[in-house]
Amino acid sequence: MRTVVLTMKASVIEMFLVLLVTGVHSNKETSKKIKRPKFTVPQINCDVKAGKIINPEFIVKCPAGCQDPKFHVYGTDVYASYSSVCGAAVHSGVLDNSGGKILVRKVAGLSGYKGSYSNGVQSLSLPRWRESFIVLESKPKKGVTYPSALTYSSSKSPAAQAGETTKAYQRPPIPATTAQPVTLMQLLAVTVAVATPTILPRPSPSAASTTSIRRPEPVGHRSQEMDLWSTTTYTSSQNRPGADPGEMDSWKPGSVLLDEGRVPKEELSTQSLEPVSLGDPNCKIDLSFLIDGSTSIGKRRFRIQKQLLAGVAQALDIGPAGPLMGVVQYGDNPATHFNLKTHMNSRDLKTAIEKITQRGGLSNVGRAISFVTKNFFSKANGNRSSAPNVVVVMVDGWPTDKVEEASRLARESGINIFFITIEGAAENEKQYVVEPNFANKAVCRTNGFYSFHVQSWFGLHKTLQPLVKRVCDTDRLACSKTCLNSADIGFVIDGSSSVGTGNFRTVLQFVTNLTKEFEISDTDTRVGAVQYTYEQRLEFGFDQYSSKPDILNAIKRVGYWSGGTSTGAAINFALEQLFKKSKPNKRKLMILITDGRSYDDVRIPAMAAHLKGVITYAIGVAWAAQEELEVIATHPARDHSFFVDEFDNLYQYVPRIIQNICTEFNSQPRN
Repeated sequence: MRTVVLTMKASVIEMFLVLLVTGVHSNKETSKKIKRPKFTVPQINCDVKAGKIINPEFIVKCPAGCQDPKFHVYGTDVYASYSSVCGAAVHSGVLDNSGGKILVRKVAGLSGYKGSYSNGVQSLSLPRWRESFIVLESKPKKGVTYPSALTYSSSKSPAAQAGETTKAYQRPPIPATTAQPVTLMQLLAVTVAVATPTILPRPSPSAASTTSIRRPEPVGHRSQEMDLWSTTTYTSSQNRPGADPGEMDSWKPGSVLLDEGRVPKEELSTQSLEPVSLGDPNCKIDLSFLIDGSTSIGKRRFRIQKQLLAGVAQALDIGPAGPLMGVVQYGDNPATHFNLKTHMNSRDLKTAIEKITQRGGLSNVGRAISFVTKNFFSKANGNRSSAPNVVVVMVDGWPTDKVEEASRLARESGINIFFITIEGAAENEKQYVVEPNFANKAVCRTNGFYSFHVQSWFGLHKTLQPLVKRVCDTDRLACSKTCLNSADIGFVIDGSSSVGTGNFRTVLQFVTNLTKEFEISDTDTRVGAVQYTYEQRLEFGFDQYSSKPDILNAIKRVGYWSGGTSTGAAINFALEQLFKKSKPNKRKLMILITDGRSYDDVRIPAMAAHLKGVITYAIGVAWAAQEELEVIATHPARDHSFFVDEFDNLYQYVPRIIQNICTEFNSQPRN
């Protein structure tokens, strides 16, 4: 009998060993066939709102045509989740009206959202909302898995009707049991009595109020979907008082209770969010630190320099609705450590600053300023059209190259330059200074507001609070581009016989009144003037006068010419003699004043001006032809052409013209 039992046990062991080897081989074959699924970007329509999508961060593809005003957008830079996702992408400048891919990140709600006009989209204001989002370029972060299928708050989502990739709420399936390795000792413990397999029933989701479900994941990878499941609440209709017995069990991740009457039903969010700092809205600037990495600074002083940067990052409260900060290190050549959109909060920024290492080399500050002007403040690097550009340059001793010309170009580009100089040249070292008084030649203004001089590196920390206060005082950032300090304005003045001497003086007074509204300097707005009859005369060019008093005196000295009216030839002359010498980073404005119909054709010259980017305002008086004014004026003509019945009424149009110039400027990217 003992022999029979031993024989049966041996047979059982042999059978299990065969099954084990077969199973392992099968698993190996199966694993070879498994391939990582290819990520496909979900497509959505223009009317899909961020609040309909549950995923906290996702990449989507928007179609063309989302600039249409029927797709409502609420806010600026940070948008209420009641906004059209794709409409917000166009408003923010990440996409144009042709569509494309974007990255969307959910953030906490705000107490208020301010509307604005940007990139052809008018966003609206909203008192408050429980959830927000920001739009970024579709560059995935390393190690982050983005969903190929979006999860919507309702299975009857408008997105589903459009046919894009969607995922409605469903109970997650219970994964199949994964075979575990079996040891030889476990096999020896098997008897004939347990040879018959037993199948256990799957637990019902309604059997417990909370069920934690886990799926096998690759090592080191945390699934967002798994995190969502682990906090899932299953609610049975049978356990709810007053529930319809025929109603199906509903599954919801913890719902957020909202103010009654404030939020449409389709906007009910099912995604709880961790509080995220959006930054200080009272200090909305785009800031670049130019740090000294030259060999002469040494490791200890370089570390003190980084401590100041970390302190500034903490004090500024970095975030998408407030200040953003990047760092460029210079030596022989400049290099960007991180740009404006790399780090969206103070904590991450401080961590990145700690990892910066010294590069060494010379102290080529001028080259670094040129690099920042040309490369740093771009849309691709996170530059925002609604935020002033600020550069803080830190210099140990003195630069090894010249900074004046590079700084001038930076100021003309709307960059506010601050200088922090530490331990300047001693008396016996001044012979080595390449450019004396370099800081005053570089900063935005020489009034002391933009300059800090520190006698010792150990006193550098004392500049922290005053520096933060100054860079956040946006009303005093004088080099920021505005509608009044960033143009080349060319006046084209009709001096024909029909005008007369007295009326000509009235026209000059009109030109004076307009000029007084602008900030005049060689780096701000510049003014030139042309007078015409049959012929044309350059009264003064853009580079002839660099102060407002000098310009106003030059206007007074313009003498009345008298003759015919060849307006078309005058426009061509202004393009060649005035605007051909305009600076590339200036807005070109032509303001033409005439009192009659032109003797020559104006259509081709006007078209040439428009194609060259010259914004043309046409002001007609008395006998001027209305249809000619509309041809000359930039589209839309109603904003750029004006008709006055008498010369004495010209002054009434000064405020309206200035307002239109500024409205047009503010609707375009500022930097």
